Amino acid sequence: MTTKLHIGNLPRASTNADIEGLFRPFGLVSSVVFTKDPVTGLNTGCGTVEMNADVDAQSAINRLNFSQYGGRTIGVSRVRDGVGNSR
Repeated sequence: MTTKLHIGNLPRASTNADIEGLFRPFGLVSSVVFTKDPVTGLNTGCGTVEMNADVDAQSAINRLNFSQYGGRTIGVSRVRDGVGNSR
């Protein structure tokens, strides 16, 4: 079962390859999806990363949450479903 992580405050010029490279040291990355502005279609500076193993996702959170990336302090946390449970 995969674990989905929210990542915020990214530089808007970040690419999927950049973020996959940031998370790869912690385990296999299934997907990277950026949130896009509906009007401009540009990256909003946040998105999700899906990792194959929960233990890898937790390692990424522990190391990357509140770390510096591209001159910004990024936030990394688990995506929560509508009932308040972690995925």
